[in-house]
Amino acid sequence: MDWIESVILFLMVLFVIMLSVRVIGQYERAIVLRFGKFVGVLSPGLRLIIPFGIDRIIRVDIRTTAMDVSGQDIITKDNVPLAISAVVYFNVHDPEFAVLNVENYRLATSLLAQTTLRSVCGAHMLDEVLSEREKIHEMLKQQLDRSTETWGIQVSLVEIKSIDLPEGMKRAMAKQAEAERERRAKVISAQGELQASEKLLEAANVISLNPSTLLLRTLQTIGEISVEKNSTIIFPLPMELLRLFDNRQTK
Repeated sequence: MDWIESVILFLMVLFVIMLSVRVIGQYERAIVLRFGKFVGVLSPGLRLIIPFGIDRIIRVDIRTTAMDVSGQDIITKDNVPLAISAVVYFNVHDPEFAVLNVENYRLATSLLAQTTLRSVCGAHMLDEVLSEREKIHEMLKQQLDRSTETWGIQVSLVEIKSIDLPEGMKRAMAKQAEAERERRAKVISAQGELQASEKLLEAANVISLNPSTLLLRTLQTIGEISVEKNSTIIFPLPMELLRLFDNRQTK
């Protein structure tokens, strides 16, 4: 009978050990509550706890988590309605605070990110939201990180994924962009005309120094036109050419 008692005792000890052993992953930490009171944080590896409900562990994942912030309807400072969605990257840097100071740190962080996104973007003009993305991202990150510090949460990055504009605003922005392109085209054309007129003035000043250059330029132009066989050329006779003949007759 002694060996039976020994076997039973061995099995009971083995059962208690099996209930006591916990394996903590490298990417997580475990909060230990003994009779409901916090006693410590278990690091990764093989750990022993007191079974039978005396010790209770709560596992906390400390890896970086990507949280999607669904489309939030906001009104910008210049009264333009927008639907903005974003993504928040955060991780738990203090497991004790994440478990003891907030009921559900993931849900709390998600709701806080939604309200922060609405408040920050609503305090800016539409042009600022569209053009100053980096500034908006940094403001969102700072506000979220400051608010979640007591929860043991560290926000590493906040990025706006998409901004949905009303159809009327899209058409207005398209017209504005088209008008801006037309303005730039007219300015460039005017600058080209100005530069061309300056060059023509310089050429006229050079040609006026010697009347023969005007004749040579005219003959060159006629040669360029005569390439097309099916055209009629009306040759303008420069007055300078007549003066040359007058000079010869006088001599």
